[in-house]
Amino acid sequence: MGNYKHLKAKLLKDKEIKKNYQALEPEFKFIAMIIKKRIEKGLTQEMLAKKLGTKQSAISRLESGAYNPSFSFLQKTADAMDLELKISLAEK
Repeated sequence: MGNYKHLKAKLLKDKEIKKNYQALEPEFKFIAMIIKKRIEKGLTQEMLAKKLGTKQSAISRLESGAYNPSFSFLQKTADAMDLELKISLAEK
C-alpha cells in the first residue's frame, strides 16, 4: 500500500492530474461507499446482483467506475441492501 500512496502523491504534483483527480473524487467516494455497505451487509457482488436481477459483471462495473448507473439502478441497489438513497446538492 505504501507504493500506492507514494505514487499517488508523486502524480498529484502534476496540476492537470490533480485537477482531474479532484473532479472524480465525489464519484470515487460514492463507489467506496457502495462497496463498504455491500461488504457490511455480508453480500458478495454475485449475491447483490441476484437481489437486483442483474449479473455480477454489472455490479463489478458499478464498483470499478466503468458504469454510469441511472438513478433508478442506484435506487434499486440501495433497496437491495435495505438502505435509503439520499442525494443532495450543496454550495461549493
